[in-house]
Amino acid sequence: MTNSKPRVFLTGGSGMVGHNILEHPAASKLEIFAPDIPELNLFDYNAVRAYMARIKPDIVIHAAGRVGGIQANMAHPVAFLLENLDMGRNTVWAACNCGVKKFINLGSSCMYPRNAPNPLKEEMVLQGELEPTNEGYALAKTVVSRLAAYISKEAPEFRYKTLIPCNLYGRWDKFAPENSHMIPAVIRKLHLAKLNKEKTVEIWGDGLARREFMYAGDIADCIHRAITDFDTLPALMNVGLGLDNSVNDYYLTVAEVVGYKGAFTHDLSKPAGMKQKLIDTTRQTAWGWQPKTTLKEGIAKAYEFFLQHAVKQ
Repeated sequence: MTNSKPRVFLTGGSGMVGHNILEHPAASKLEIFAPDIPELNLFDYNAVRAYMARIKPDIVIHAAGRVGGIQANMAHPVAFLLENLDMGRNTVWAACNCGVKKFINLGSSCMYPRNAPNPLKEEMVLQGELEPTNEGYALAKTVVSRLAAYISKEAPEFRYKTLIPCNLYGRWDKFAPENSHMIPAVIRKLHLAKLNKEKTVEIWGDGLARREFMYAGDIADCIHRAITDFDTLPALMNVGLGLDNSVNDYYLTVAEVVGYKGAFTHDLSKPAGMKQKLIDTTRQTAWGWQPKTTLKEGIAKAYEFFLQHAVKQ
């Protein structure tokens, strides 16, 4: 008897989003191909095309990427631009040339202009200057999203769609300070502060910048829903909570979960990034999907993962 499960080619299976897609209960209903780096080099177009031609996927999910926080983006803008551009371009173009008709590309809320009014609506992409601290990453994500849209415009039978998630955190996150985003960095920082009995912890900037962080298990849930209900999925759609919190609020919530009892100070000389980055979830709500994990629940799951797997980072 032949396998009737939909065949999915997933890039970035060893990353945070990829791991959460593979861990999701709905993954058992799919035949997922998620090659790791030794098996498939996404920087090699010919290799990507040959792999896709061999497995003949029904749909491609492009979740691979070089990711990191402000420090990493500012230190390595060339790598963030080139690596994300090359991986995305190779995956999208190989899928097109192999005749794969369905594609879900993961963009980033960094694609939005730095001074765009919040909440950020999908049509605001390319309507203004990008945030300098992550411009290389944002440019790459924007180009790949546009390439997917151009392919669909030229040949409508190719339905190549992009999801733009808000900031993500959760299980399988990166906690080491040189490449972590804010929440995993704060989890590690406050865990160590608790162990070392530090009386104060420093926050970059005044802590008033507002961010929208969604648990990675929720973006995985949205992607599985998108695979199932692909026909009704908008061509470009934000995925998020539709609400945000201040950096100070995130520190307080992490402190509560971790058990850190000290105080906080602010270093106003350090960069804090955009003042606010809240996405508009009108299309997502109309499509009929909402995230389920509260901030405290998500941080507790991320901290549990940190204690089990990443505490030595």
